Amino acid sequence: MSAKRIYVAGHRGMVGRALVSELSKNSNIEIVTATRDQLDLTNQLSVKQFFKSHHVDEVYLAAAKVGGIHANNTLPASFIYENLMISANVIKAAHESDINKLLFLGSSCIYPKFAEQPIKESSLLSGALEPTNEPYAIAKIAGIKLCESFNRQYGRDYRSVMPTNLYGPHDNFELNGSHVIPALINKFAQAKQNKASSVTIWGSGSARREFLHVSDLARGVMDIANVPTDDFSAAIQPMNSHINIGTGSDCSIRELAELLCEVTEFEGKLEFDTSKPEGTPVKRLDVSLAQSLTTWKPKISLQEGLASTWKWFLENKNDCRV
Repeated sequence: MSAKRIYVAGHRGMVGRALVSELSKNSNIEIVTATRDQLDLTNQLSVKQFFKSHHVDEVYLAAAKVGGIHANNTLPASFIYENLMISANVIKAAHESDINKLLFLGSSCIYPKFAEQPIKESSLLSGALEPTNEPYAIAKIAGIKLCESFNRQYGRDYRSVMPTNLYGPHDNFELNGSHVIPALINKFAQAKQNKASSVTIWGSGSARREFLHVSDLARGVMDIANVPTDDFSAAIQPMNSHINIGTGSDCSIRELAELLCEVTEFEGKLEFDTSKPEGTPVKRLDVSLAQSLTTWKPKISLQEGLASTWKWFLENKNDCRV
């Protein structure tokens, strides 16, 4: 039997690398990739030509322009445009190439700012979004709806996975462009290097977040992708495409920072800058649907994951985005 050819879009990003690592464990899978220099996913013609020439069987769409509160606030046009174009081009080209299976990676920021906790899949479009990341969220919602619409109109099996906040190796550790865990890891590293007496955290520290290690996500995505089509379609009606994945538990940003103090052995003080935005007050996903369809559970505790990510950052900080 010939190997199944799976295209992983965004294979150099944190999520894409984890997916490639997990897929590589199966000898019956041939992984297809293309760097940004080789393929501009925002260019519709280039994407169509790529699919036409590579004979792909399945697609994992992990490519995206991503960032934290500061990046989303300062680059809203870039976030909405690039993510809309990537999703539209890849999903349409997959359909036109008669690829029946596609898995789209979104984000938990698609849900309303004040959604009932824990957040169920049915909360989508039930209220106003968090203003700081609304452009990105709208682009990701469009990706979900593209998958849903191709399923409805053409009978495709295009699934969307909405992960909670992710972290791990190969993340973006830029202080002003990244998410909370990589940004804090970089801050703690600089504080230790400069022998600083304190580390400043954006917000009051009271906002609560759920965190999932990217390696656990990759395993979960594989399990969701392998759920039989009829079982998946029956379970997610009437949404018809998207499913949450996370740990089901959260912690405050203050608790996260205190845990990083332990992991990094930082002995200074934590200072909280309440003049800075902190986003949605609470964000924890209801993962009961994923649990009902798969046997997947996260294996990496937050402390273990932070420790391994801290170690990876120290060993690779000269080669990653900081």
